Amino acid sequence: MNTAPASSAAAGEPRWLTDEEQRVWRAYVDATTLLEDHLDRQLQRDAGMPHVYYGLLVKLAEAPRRRLRMTELAKDAKITRSRLSHAVARLEKNGWVRREDCPSDKRGQFAVLTDEGMEVLRRHAPGHVNAVRQAVFDRLTPEQQKSLGEIMGIVAEGLQPIEAGADLPWLR
Repeated sequence: MNTAPASSAAAGEPRWLTDEEQRVWRAYVDATTLLEDHLDRQLQRDAGMPHVYYGLLVKLAEAPRRRLRMTELAKDAKITRSRLSHAVARLEKNGWVRREDCPSDKRGQFAVLTDEGMEVLRRHAPGHVNAVRQAVFDRLTPEQQKSLGEIMGIVAEGLQPIEAGADLPWLR
């Protein structure tokens, strides 16, 4: 709610969003909430997994030897280690991922995409990319796509400070 003009930010007073900023913010929240729901429902219906699990399988498929350290996978997926551990346990149960101990670090583990997990990706990637294309890219001009990518890159970069002690999901 905008209760004060942006220019009246007195000491300790929040810098309220302007009407236009509020419109943009709400459009962003609505779009991202609806998009995540749309993709999650598509993947649940077609592949029997949530969107976040699909994303983990994709990251593993793109990794050398289809394996990543659990800490790197959490960082790449932008999720907490706890959420990753739960997700990998479910993916293991399905036979799509296996864990391997890290020989150089007794506490470390790798998540490895199995052949069965790779097949699941091959089978369901066309439907997923179609859902993404219809929901996002088919609605935007090439210029809008470029702008969206630049904007989201700036936002993501700003939310990932490099200094020690940053409160990032994969560090929790």
